[in-house]
Formats: sequence, C-alpha cells, structure tokens
Amino acid sequence: MKTKIAVVLTTLIAAPLFAQSPRSTIKAIVVHEFGGPEVLKYEDVPKPEPKENEVLIRVIAAGVNPVDGMVRAGMFAKHSKNAFSMIPGYDVAGIVEKTGAKLEKYKPGDAVYAYIGLKEGGGYAEYAVATDKEVSPKPKSLTFEEAAAVPLAAETAWQALFDTAKLSAGQTVLIHGGSGGVGSFAIQIAKARGAKVFATASTPNQDLLKQLGADVAIDYTKQKFEDIGKDVDVVMDSIGKDTLARSYGVVKKGGFIVSLVARPNPAELEKHGIRGAPMSVDPNSAELAEITKLIDARKVKVIVSQTFALTDAAKAQEQAATGHTRGKIVLKVADAPK
Repeated sequence: MKTKIAVVLTTLIAAPLFAQSPRSTIKAIVVHEFGGPEVLKYEDVPKPEPKENEVLIRVIAAGVNPVDGMVRAGMFAKHSKNAFSMIPGYDVAGIVEKTGAKLEKYKPGDAVYAYIGLKEGGGYAEYAVATDKEVSPKPKSLTFEEAAAVPLAAETAWQALFDTAKLSAGQTVLIHGGSGGVGSFAIQIAKARGAKVFATASTPNQDLLKQLGADVAIDYTKQKFEDIGKDVDVVMDSIGKDTLARSYGVVKKGGFIVSLVARPNPAELEKHGIRGAPMSVDPNSAELAEITKLIDARKVKVIVSQTFALTDAAKAQEQAATGHTRGKIVLKVADAPK
C-alpha cells in the first residue's frame, strides 16, 4: 500500500504545474443511438490519447451548431465513421495538454481552438483531440467561450464565399440568414475583403445586421429580397427551399450561388446564365489562422447569444435547432485558467 502511495506522489510532483491529476476517464456527452435531444447522455468515457499528428486539448468551451443535432439524429450516418458510442461536438477552445510526436508547432499550455471534422467529433467533453489541420492558436482578443463559437461557422463562411464562390473585392454578395452563426461571420468576412454586402434577417435582427457591417439590411418579413438585392455577384444561401428558388433571379449573368443546405437546380442555373454549387466545410487550420488575424484586428466580432453547461447540451441543441439563434451558442466545459 505504501509503495502505491509513493508512486502516485512521485507522479504528481513530476507533473507540470498546469497538468491535471492523471486520470483515465473524463466526463462527456455520449450518443448511443440516433434520435432526439434525449439521446444525449452525460457519462464517463476513456480519456483520449493524441496520435502523432494530434494535440490533446483540455476543453474550456465547445461550440454548438445546428449540424450537431443533425448528426445526432442520424442525417449523416452513412458519411460518418464514428461507431456508437460517439461524442458530438466539432468546435472546441482550450489548453493543449499533450502533443503527438510529430506535432512540434504546439506545446503543453498553449491556448488553441479548432474545428474538428464532422467524421470525428468529440468536442462535447472535458478533453478532445485535434489534428494539425484542424487546430490553430486561439485569438488573443477572445475569451475561450467566444473562441469556441468561431471555427466551424467562420470556416464555413470563408470557404463558401472565397473557396467556392470566389468572391472578390468590389463585388456584391447577398447573404441569407445574416444574423445566424455562419451569416454573422460571412457579413464581416466579406466586408473585410472589400465586398458590398446585402443581408437578410427578421425585424428584431435588423440592428445586428448593421452592427456587423451590412451595407443593406433586408427585413425578409416585410420586404422581398429580390426587390432590393438585384444583380449581385454572389448569393450565399443557408435557408434553402423557397429562399433558394427565389435567389436565382437576383444573380447577374456569370454570378454564383453557393448553398449550405441544398444543391442548386442545374436547370435554373442554366436558365439564368449563372453558376452554383453546394458546399460542405472541411477543417483548414491555415484559413482559421487568417480568420484569427481578422478577429484580433477587430474586423470580425463574435456574437455569443447563450452559454450552457456541458450537462445541458440537450437544451443547447434544442435552441440551435430553432434556426433563430442570434450568433452562436456555446457550452462551458471548464473554468478558464487564471
């Protein structure tokens, strides 16, 4: 018995000051079957171990996105390699605890944030792993809760506007759902790149659109966006259905529609002489680093409307699923280091 106590004390004394006491299990939100928010269970799970190209992150906060609930419900089951039981969550901000053998860019104690790919997940937990392609240094100007709201939504906006639609300075863009997570970042990123921005939102969010920098704020409950945003170079659609159907006619010839939720109709694209594509976001630490620069330069601000405890993940997902969240929702997993 004395020998065991001595070993434990030696381990604790030798550990770095920032390290947690060694333990083999952590708390996490676990999904054992597809279904509604009720399938999210708060349980003990094995502590993850980073591979050679990964970092182990002590999670301070995790972002909540509408896609989280879609994964939980099984909408991407055939594309996921995650077998049950799985841990949802794709945005994390926290402190590096351990690094893989081939990842020399980071060291224990570094503040980082990451978009973990949809095939991996693991963000709704006290610890998560992220690869070198997913993780980036946390913006110095943000809290951990604010930082956790950024990666997936901001990278989606960036890849939709620039990688897919090729938006450039001097062009015009119509952003549907401008007050939401992706939309709020899209407005600011487009403005930072020198584009003119039209954005839609409901009446209570008109002031937010203007605060974010939209040149023209459109109240979709009172106005038809096609009467206001005419001959734009790019439409970014996060709504689909009727909104997408009405958007073809506002794009100038040669312009582009990028949809986050549907595949643009080839016949409509040809009819209007425009191009279009659906898109899905991939983790890209280089692009996340560019977004970080904009944030720390005060050109992009982060809107966190609600913060929940990790144990209230179901409530957070229910709110995200309404489609009427201002900015982002975040789970607070742990207290930030002093």
